[in-house]
Amino acid sequence: MFYDHATISLKAGNGGDGAMHMRREKYVSLGGPDGGDGGRGGSIYLEGDPNQNTLISFRFKRHFVAPDGTGGGRRNSHGRAGQDTVIRVPLGTVVHDAANGELLGDVTEPKQRVLIARGGRGGLGNTHFKTATHQTPEFAQRGEPGQKRDVALELRVIADVGLVGYPNAGKSSFLAAVSAARPKVAAYPFTTLEPNLGVVGFADDSFVLADIPGLIEGASDGAGLGLQFLRHIERTRLLLHIIDVAGVDGRADPIGDFHRINTELQRYSEALATRPQIVLANKLDLPEAQEAWPEFRAEMASLGIPVFPLSAATREGVDNVLRAVIIRLNAMNQAEADARQADVDSFAVGPGFERYTPAPRDRARDFHVEKTNDGFIVSGEPIDRLVAMIDVHLIAGQAYLKQRLRQLGVIASLDELGIKTGDTVVLGSERIRWGPPEPPPKRRSALSRKLGVR
Repeated sequence: MFYDHATISLKAGNGGDGAMHMRREKYVSLGGPDGGDGGRGGSIYLEGDPNQNTLISFRFKRHFVAPDGTGGGRRNSHGRAGQDTVIRVPLGTVVHDAANGELLGDVTEPKQRVLIARGGRGGLGNTHFKTATHQTPEFAQRGEPGQKRDVALELRVIADVGLVGYPNAGKSSFLAAVSAARPKVAAYPFTTLEPNLGVVGFADDSFVLADIPGLIEGASDGAGLGLQFLRHIERTRLLLHIIDVAGVDGRADPIGDFHRINTELQRYSEALATRPQIVLANKLDLPEAQEAWPEFRAEMASLGIPVFPLSAATREGVDNVLRAVIIRLNAMNQAEADARQADVDSFAVGPGFERYTPAPRDRARDFHVEKTNDGFIVSGEPIDRLVAMIDVHLIAGQAYLKQRLRQLGVIASLDELGIKTGDTVVLGSERIRWGPPEPPPKRRSALSRKLGVR
């Protein structure tokens, strides 16, 4: 079967923990910190594979996990990075975040890679936290958690030309007549239930032609599985609109059929409605079609749309259609090449050239501070990431946390809301008591415990 959509779960690798270690060697006093960094976690990529044409490989395997990085060691030895995971998908695959619908990538080229889930950074060893006033830092970062997300994959057929029209208008017959593709052809509507692709060669040129299942009125609202079919012609550059002028299935209004299909295209996508079209008046071998042909041709001429008489069953008029398609595609290729060259020519360094300067980052958007009856809540992606990499139960960890919160501007926001010592602050998954770091309780010696001395 033709699987053109799937939802998969991804978990990138966690970064390895940084090492907290002091150098201890004979004849070396006060060796100082020598903890190495943790390795980066493996990321997950999608890669275009021209040998695949459906998403059926995700029918049974829907969970992908990348390896974690390993922790750092002593003597400044760094942990090993986790190997990246590469998932191969057919060309034309569009990736969205299943939770919010955000577009994550569009795989259109062979070997093209799109990063979908980023591996976590390795934690820094305690070597990085040594300062002139703090020579023996007893603190190292934890590894950053890798991204975890569900993504929706949607396959959209990549073709130069797409066939549209009502069911049983002759689209599959035309595809079979001009290419080596062998779609199912029968004298009843909805014979075609999935897109078919064929490579059409004419003279010294060729193009890819897509046969899309027939559309009906209301297709843009999902009638007749219209939404599943319409997305497969979004990537086509030219539309061949096939009309059954003979009205074999009781469709006695070919002009009305033309306008109804175009109305559905416009309701689905404004860009699709403005896609160049060539109209094919099919079944001209039948007397009914020959009788309706003059009026239909006059209507298309009044709209300025090229129209060709055709009989897909007898191949009459096929060469004229292919010649017109090749001429139109070559003209479009030349126009696109000229536009690209114009863009290159307009980019020049000289008087009047304005250098691009990125907008300053608004850190106020990175986190959110809220005052509640129980204290304060600080949320945001950088806050979650920061807390995940710090052991807030260590004095050194609390000190480093306060330093990073000050750099991010969180402490200034808390001060504006009136925070004071003793208040409870929720940072991501941690709850802390605001104030100076509390030292751990002193450990009593065995003699003190025996004598009951506190």
